[in-house]
Amino acid sequence: MSDTRASAYADAALAIASAEGNVAEVTDELFRFGQIVQGNEELRTTLNDPHLPVEKRSQIVEDVLGGRATSTTVSFVSMLVAAGRIHDLPAIAEEVTNRSAASSGETVAEVRSAVALTDAQIAQLAEALSARTNRAITVRNVVDPSVLGGVVTRIGDSVLDGTVRTRLNQLREAF
Repeated sequence: MSDTRASAYADAALAIASAEGNVAEVTDELFRFGQIVQGNEELRTTLNDPHLPVEKRSQIVEDVLGGRATSTTVSFVSMLVAAGRIHDLPAIAEEVTNRSAASSGETVAEVRSAVALTDAQIAQLAEALSARTNRAITVRNVVDPSVLGGVVTRIGDSVLDGTVRTRLNQLREAF
């Protein structure tokens, strides 16, 4: 997806969420659902299947998100399904997250871990990253089973790799 198209969809999502007064919720929900779509090939394929009627694909979105997300998020994701753009949701969600954080003077840190971090761990990590970067940080946790232990943090173009695998490799190289 071109950056221009992701930007246009991000603008639309933020404008709708702003009008509804739920920017933070929608941003978080889009990020989380974007991660689910990216990590679940069966769901992604089903929601992209042009042989299934749009109504059925939209119903799947409502079944998955219904009661777990705001109506704003459900409507926006359903619109992406109808437009044949659900495969672009991860890029759109990332753009929404970055813009939302920037508008509040924060920087987004994507933290990959083998298991979901607790709210306390996320808060502690945000505080540590803020102290290290001298910037306000919003942490977005991505569960990545390939991370065996520790976390990989990406802030813009910078990557901080604190995984067990990397530390073992460093030890191996040192001896």
